[in-house]
Amino acid sequence: MAHRVRIDASGALNHIIVRGIERRKIFEDDTDRINFLDRMGKELSETGTKYFSWALIQNHFHLLLRTGTCLLSTVMRRLLTGHAF
Repeated sequence: MAHRVRIDASGALNHIIVRGIERRKIFEDDTDRINFLDRMGKELSETGTKYFSWALIQNHFHLLLRTGTCLLSTVMRRLLTGHAF
């Protein structure tokens, strides 16, 4: 099934889900989660992206974000590049 095109516009509200391949872990422990949240806070602040909620699960995470002037694709690339699963 094809992925629907994402609306990547300033001010859009987005529910983001990132999953590990084959349900593998993307967070090893609480230290790993804390490091990810620290990096996420920095990236969202620098890009003017507002977050409303997040959930970090062992093999995936959810984010509810409202984009600022920076495109969502750029925000996610910057965030995920710093976290190798």
